[in-house]
Amino acid sequence: MDKMTTNEAQCFLCKKHTSTYSCRGCSNEFCLDDLMKHRQDLTGEFKTIINNYDQFRENLQQRKTNPQYYSLFKQINRWEKNSIEIIRRTAQQCRQIFLKENEKFLIDIEVKFNKLIKEIKEIEEENEVNETNLKDLKEKLTKISKEFNDSSEIFIEEDSQTFIKRISVKSRRKPKMKKWRQNGSTICGGNGRGDKSYQLSSPEGIFIDKHRNIFIADSGNDQIVRWKRNENQGTVVAGGNGRGNSLNQLDQQTDVIFDEQNNSIIIADFGNRRVMRWFLNTNQPEILIHSIDCWRLTMDKFGFVYVCDDEKHEVRRWKIGEKGEGTLVAGGNGKGDQLNQFNLPTFLFVDDEQSLYVSDFGNYRVMKWRKDAQEGIVAAGGNGRGNNLNQLNCPEGIIVDHEGRIYVADMYNHRIMRLCEGDEEGEIIVGGNRRGNEPNQLSYPRSLSFDGEGNLYVGDLENDRIEKFDLIS
Repeated sequence: MDKMTTNEAQCFLCKKHTSTYSCRGCSNEFCLDDLMKHRQDLTGEFKTIINNYDQFRENLQQRKTNPQYYSLFKQINRWEKNSIEIIRRTAQQCRQIFLKENEKFLIDIEVKFNKLIKEIKEIEEENEVNETNLKDLKEKLTKISKEFNDSSEIFIEEDSQTFIKRISVKSRRKPKMKKWRQNGSTICGGNGRGDKSYQLSSPEGIFIDKHRNIFIADSGNDQIVRWKRNENQGTVVAGGNGRGNSLNQLDQQTDVIFDEQNNSIIIADFGNRRVMRWFLNTNQPEILIHSIDCWRLTMDKFGFVYVCDDEKHEVRRWKIGEKGEGTLVAGGNGKGDQLNQFNLPTFLFVDDEQSLYVSDFGNYRVMKWRKDAQEGIVAAGGNGRGNNLNQLNCPEGIIVDHEGRIYVADMYNHRIMRLCEGDEEGEIIVGGNRRGNEPNQLSYPRSLSFDGEGNLYVGDLENDRIEKFDLIS
């Protein structure tokens, strides 16, 4: 209730002319008795709203705790029960998508709901209950309840062309795009080019493990260094014995990945035309693949290693320990710009479905090759060399998130781009402020990685540093 001022007027309720008190919320005048009744009515209405909020909180918590009781989840289960074995994998995929979309939806609702709770607490603390803020609270609760109960946000899409209806979970909710601070912090190197433990020399590929240790292909020093979290210098974990082709030496290595299962690192030893594995606990190296112009490499969740050959313009796949030439999975049709060709393939990324993404350096595009495909599709770029938002200029490091968004180190534009397959243009997420060494600048960014918290790491080649850009939303 607002502060009351005494007047001589007609009471709004009993209609008597007497000393009255104004209510700023409804702008009416009340005698003392009716004023008390008016207060009681407002308090009762406020308690009703509190009860409704509590009920909503209970419903929200129940859906968070038991999403399997939601009608769409039950529909998926019924579909699975009435179908045969060959579509059970599809049902599981749908559940995962639903749970992910449902979780994002509930987080969004909960944020809005918590804001309302904060408003209620402020009203209680200030004893400022009136018709205006009651109306506002009712409208906000109605709006959020409608959004919460709107089943059209996530829905089932059926394909009736097959003898068994194939379903998938879709969402009309626009995905929330992550953003990063525009000023990065130098966490490795940045102390001039050199071979000291606090320096780097032309860092190429980087890999971040679950403990946020950073493995760096320190190419100019012919070594792999591991920079532990919050440390100001790195430790040599492979090479570092001068440039050469002995087992304990490297020559202009260009990429590195960490194999957690075997506590080893796999290295693209470009100058020696071989792929190396180095066991960290024994410091024991071995050659995995011989005679290959291995420019970049990656590993999928099944343990297959993918290596791009920039001389043959192709990507091949090996199982660890497999001998021979491996399996051709992309390119291999000579240098060119057709959908089955590359012009200097560089960085690689493999998603959970074993679709392969390749930075096609000389064609200024990112290609996507689905598993067992005979040609790829242009997933980003492919509009000629340039600095427009639909163009790339020598793409390098690449990562694809679970939403299918592609992050690319757009090297000669000194920026990191985010692009989505099918979109007309992408967006700059960091850099793009011309070449330089300021916190908001990059100089020929080569490699990318994310840690478990979504922070972005960039191998800043010419600045001989690794920059970290903190996630802010």
